[in-house]
Amino acid sequence: MACCGLGPTFGAMQRMNINSGEVIVVTGIGPVGLGAIVNSVYRGARPIAVETIPYRRELALRVGALAALDPTSDKSLQKVIELTSGRGADAAVDCSGVAAAQRFALDCLRPKGRMAFVGQGKDVPLQTSRDMISKGLSLYGVWHYNRADASRLINVISGSIDLLDRQITHRMPMSEVQNAFELQVSGESGKIILHPWE
Repeated sequence: MACCGLGPTFGAMQRMNINSGEVIVVTGIGPVGLGAIVNSVYRGARPIAVETIPYRRELALRVGALAALDPTSDKSLQKVIELTSGRGADAAVDCSGVAAAQRFALDCLRPKGRMAFVGQGKDVPLQTSRDMISKGLSLYGVWHYNRADASRLINVISGSIDLLDRQITHRMPMSEVQNAFELQVSGESGKIILHPWE
């Protein structure tokens, strides 16, 4: 969980200095996006999950999301505005690498909001004069976390056991690795743990 479950978005939370009470939009609720929700909840922030797959939206709620929205609904952006009393989200982290999800997250942000890009993808649909100049957004590219913060990450893990147990939806022997890959691609799972000696 320290490496791939929580690590990438832990680094994003550190870079954006996510604080208690802030609203953070998380786009792409695969295992890394679920980790973003756990990291947010640990910090006392209020995460809003954004995901097209119903299974993962439900899982996001079980892991602690304030709300779980379908970005294909034309009411989702308005729902973020309502949940933030008209201000917009304080921060966002994209775990999808999908241009449409990134644009949705950017549109959710309040003036002077922050966004971290964690998901690998192609070009970010950035409107420089609107996003960075007029709105004053701060944007971060984050690959992982700084090793100097490893003890802080361990604290998140030890303080989030119940949420991590919910994030892990399947445990399989290594002999079923192909089934695990197929399940992951289907979107009907959270984090899958493979046991190497089974």
